[in-house]
Amino acid sequence: MIRLQFVLGRGICSAAIAWFSAGTFSHVDAVLPDGYLLGARSDRIGGKAPGVQIRPPGYEKWKSRVVMTLAVDRDTEAAFLRFLNAQIDKPYDSTAIWGFATGRDWRNPDEWFCSELQTAALEICGVFPTLYTPQNKVTPAALAMLMSDHKAVIS
Repeated sequence: MIRLQFVLGRGICSAAIAWFSAGTFSHVDAVLPDGYLLGARSDRIGGKAPGVQIRPPGYEKWKSRVVMTLAVDRDTEAAFLRFLNAQIDKPYDSTAIWGFATGRDWRNPDEWFCSELQTAALEICGVFPTLYTPQNKVTPAALAMLMSDHKAVIS
């Protein structure tokens, strides 16, 4: 099982991300089997450095939250988690916001923002084929749409 948490934060930055990406979400994390969340953030949370980290459930109070679950076999889930765990401590992709306007490549494996990290993991484990998308347009809203197309269960 692969679970992703899509959220909208309470701040102005979250609202701007959702608005500029034509969606209702500003962030996405993978929900690990123990309930902890693995994702890329630009801010320091609970003493954890910015970038790709594992954070506790409920590390922030969200304006809205949706969890999407994909039923996959154990090998696919293991490949998804292996890729994500190998990314821990990589820096946040601070050029990402400008990249939405300038066309940067979202598949840069040296640094990540939230939705590009999760999308890359879904490609690597074979859930998604290699996606043909504009190189700078993998937003939380776009990823939620892709998950819906793969018949994710929404809770």
